[in-house]
Amino acid sequence: MLNAKIPDGSLDKKWEDYKGHVKLVNPANKRKLEIIIVGTGLAGASAAASLGELGYKVKVFCFQDSPRRAHSIAAQGGINAAKNYQNDGDSVFRLFYDTIKGGDYRAREANVHRLAEVSANIIDQCVAQGVPFAREYGGLLSNRSFGGTQVQRTFYAAGQTGQQLLIGAYQALERQVALGNVKQYTRHEMLEVVTIDGKARGIIARNLVTGELERHAGHAVLLCSGGYGNVFYLSTNAMGSNTTAIWKAHRKGAHFGNPCFTQIHPTCIPVTGEHQSKLTLMSESLRNDGRIWVPKKKADDRRPGDIPEEERDYYLERRYPAFGNLVPRDVASRAAKERCDAGYGVGTSKQAVYLDYADAIQRYGKIEAGKRNLANVDAATITAMGKEVVKEKYGNLFDMYEKITGENPYEVPMRIYPAVHYTMGGLWVDYELMTSIPGLYALGECNFSDHGANRLGASALMQGLADGYFVIPYTIGNYLADEIRTTNIPTDHPSFIDAEKAVSDRLNQLMSIKGTETVESMHKRLGKIMWDKCGMARNREGLTQAIKEIQELKKEFWSNIRIPGKIADFNPELDKANRVADFIELGELMCRDALHREESCGGHFREEHQTEEGEALRHDDQFMYVAAWQMKGEHEWELHKEPLNYEVVKPSQRSYK
Repeated sequence: MLNAKIPDGSLDKKWEDYKGHVKLVNPANKRKLEIIIVGTGLAGASAAASLGELGYKVKVFCFQDSPRRAHSIAAQGGINAAKNYQNDGDSVFRLFYDTIKGGDYRAREANVHRLAEVSANIIDQCVAQGVPFAREYGGLLSNRSFGGTQVQRTFYAAGQTGQQLLIGAYQALERQVALGNVKQYTRHEMLEVVTIDGKARGIIARNLVTGELERHAGHAVLLCSGGYGNVFYLSTNAMGSNTTAIWKAHRKGAHFGNPCFTQIHPTCIPVTGEHQSKLTLMSESLRNDGRIWVPKKKADDRRPGDIPEEERDYYLERRYPAFGNLVPRDVASRAAKERCDAGYGVGTSKQAVYLDYADAIQRYGKIEAGKRNLANVDAATITAMGKEVVKEKYGNLFDMYEKITGENPYEVPMRIYPAVHYTMGGLWVDYELMTSIPGLYALGECNFSDHGANRLGASALMQGLADGYFVIPYTIGNYLADEIRTTNIPTDHPSFIDAEKAVSDRLNQLMSIKGTETVESMHKRLGKIMWDKCGMARNREGLTQAIKEIQELKKEFWSNIRIPGKIADFNPELDKANRVADFIELGELMCRDALHREESCGGHFREEHQTEEGEALRHDDQFMYVAAWQMKGEHEWELHKEPLNYEVVKPSQRSYK
């Protein structure tokens, strides 16, 4: 039985009581303890900065040339926090409840409540670091709405919130580097977790410039390596984003929680052809003021401006009047797919819907005219003033759209379609963020803990910073307090030697195949299987086929892949091959998890399990648990279940109507 280590007591007191009774490490002992952190996004950078500040000796690794290139910079729209500046009814409980409901009642209550509790502290921390959040005229921090909520709780810095937050965490990290508390390794990729007597004691990393394998020891290892959305090949993730760090941990014995829970973001620029290698996200913040619609007439080829208002179907507003265009991502994505599959899609591919700012421009223009006390203003001036307001709020997003598509979104509605974005699944962790391997932790997107079956928009940045700044500094002490008598671990220990040999053998095996297929072609084929059969909609037949196809693809990969270059050299193709090999194995597990979960919930939509209105149909009596998979061998996993017990929230059929 999995032990989640959830503290006793009432939900709103668990975290406070935990902090009051947790074991501590005194400052002198902290200087003797080494911590390894893999990844320098928001979770990794904030954890490294915080633990370095506390006095631990920290080593931090990233495969990019700078921590600032972590994929966290790509987050655009904002970060949630229960500050209630608008006095619109928000609270810690409301944020907690919205997150649990948005995740379709498949998240752990205690973790989510803790996340909501510390959310307000994150904003104070980031303001103190100089993060330039948007502000109202009077100087207060500004908020906007995101999907799945009826309050404004999302703090933002134009359309580049992730970048600004990462700069804040980065400067805190670099301060610790300068002080000598943190040692930073760029262009290094973790390829194995080293365990001694069942505890995580270090990693094997590859210097991506020289190709050299390195051994690094520590008293604990923190994985902060992000999500695995690139298993689908086409996603909104950076091209380098991968699953390798957590997959190596999984192969070493760490349980993988809910791997099939992936998020499809409804607001992406549509695919234009086979040439594409990634997709571009348009921030969910655009759904604040943009209205989503399709023509009421099938296969309508008229320009959007030529389609009169009465011939437009604002389908989200029609189907979900209470939330309208701000329904959660899984709901909005399925609704867009349904309209396009039914023949109402727009654009040349007919796999797109419109996101229209015409009404917002007019509304803001009239407000601006009122603020300036202008009377009898002509329509052109109203439009011009409205565009200025929209530009101030969303300008960089509109510029990005125009650069990619060649269309001016101030004049013509954007075309959007759902795409793979975030992964709610990840390594199983307990309340302390420790995996099933003692001493091995997972923070941020690479763990499963906070979002259930569907993440609410603007909660990824919140979780990453909560884990790094406010959770792990307490919880890791509870483990390390018992490790102060463990002297520095020698890297010539047999476990390090064996782990390095296993990595070396795998790399040599990859290089020796000398087949005919490129890594890219194999990845693309895997992505097509995953998108077609384990994407927005899944069914038993498709998932069964997908498992067989992925197993065949794995055989072909290990017999016919071709990797140019040398091992002991800068070799991006070898790096990529290693990652794609892990993606292939993960893809099989994702399909197995999706096949076993005979229900629909959040982003996991089994076609056999839906309501009469086409909504996700859960089976709480059978599947109200975390599916934690343990790898047993080739194509073999054992399922462990962590029951989800809801003491405060009463699970019900989600409704946003």
